[in-house]
Amino acid sequence: MAKYSKKAQQKIGEVMHEFKKGKLKTSSGKKVSDRDQAIAIGISEAEQEGYKVPKKPSKSKKTKDKKTK
Repeated sequence: MAKYSKKAQQKIGEVMHEFKKGKLKTSSGKKVSDRDQAIAIGISEAEQEGYKVPKKPSKSKKTKDKKTK
């Protein structure tokens, strides 16, 4: 499992605290009502501040092996 730095964890915690208090807003100014969106905002803010955050998993297309007879 990927590791977040202590500072990144603190930043995400601060954002979640804002979410729980009902003060977290999106970039368009709407109130955040989804927990997953709040976590994404926290991770994004931690990345912008330069904290260690794991890379997003890449969506790779797996090709099936073709068997030749």
